[in-house]
Amino acid sequence: MGPLVLTQVATGLSVLAGAVLVKSVIDQKPMAGPFPRCPSCNGTGRVTCMCSRWSDGDVGCRTCAGSGRKACSSCGGTGTGRPIPVQLSVRPPNRPS
Repeated sequence: MGPLVLTQVATGLSVLAGAVLVKSVIDQKPMAGPFPRCPSCNGTGRVTCMCSRWSDGDVGCRTCAGSGRKACSSCGGTGTGRPIPVQLSVRPPNRPS
């Protein structure tokens, strides 16, 4: 093996080790922050596109751009189940006079 091949092998192993390290950190503490993962997409932000349900082997439409996965409609593609702030106004009931 020449020095070029050894350099390429060492670089490949470094990239692989870095990927394993990053995955272990993300699994322990997701980057979603204080919000929980979206239950619809499990935090990925992507769900199976409708075109793949009725497909006969060819997957792809404009919504998913041929990937078979589209942005999650529950979280908007963020992967987090953020609560929607809602302001409720309660009025006293009208009493007959």
